[in-house]
Amino acid sequence: MSLISLAGELTENGHRLVQRVYYEDTDFSGVVYHARYLHFMERARTDYLRLLGVEQASLAIEGDTEGLVFVVHRMEIDFKLSARMDDILTIETTTEKAGGAKMVLQQEIRRDGVLLIAAKVIIAVINGQGRPRRLPEALAVKFLAAGHKLPTRVE
Repeated sequence: MSLISLAGELTENGHRLVQRVYYEDTDFSGVVYHARYLHFMERARTDYLRLLGVEQASLAIEGDTEGLVFVVHRMEIDFKLSARMDDILTIETTTEKAGGAKMVLQQEIRRDGVLLIAAKVIIAVINGQGRPRRLPEALAVKFLAAGHKLPTRVE
């Protein structure tokens, strides 16, 4: 298995990651525990960055002396249906906006094409001291050009 398949794939609209639900992801009844969906979405966002050539560890220590870090500022989640142990989930991430000191990502988790979870994730761009920082133009372009559907840019 290649690293690309482990990290999912870039799509015409963003990124797609496929994950299996394991016992550790579920509660006593075999249904995915609600907080585990956050783990699935975080993995997808991290692999999206990885496939765009963005190394988060390097950003935190490179560039100017302040570094650059992405943090979740706000998340809105709609829990529509539950996943169960052994389900194969597809997590799709698209960039809605990128620029200024934030990015807005849309994430969906599906099982066999059926929408289970829909989330809007607002990512703040900060420096090592926790202060807002502008997303470098080159990174904004990577996010906005990740697919054929180009989202709007935040100013």
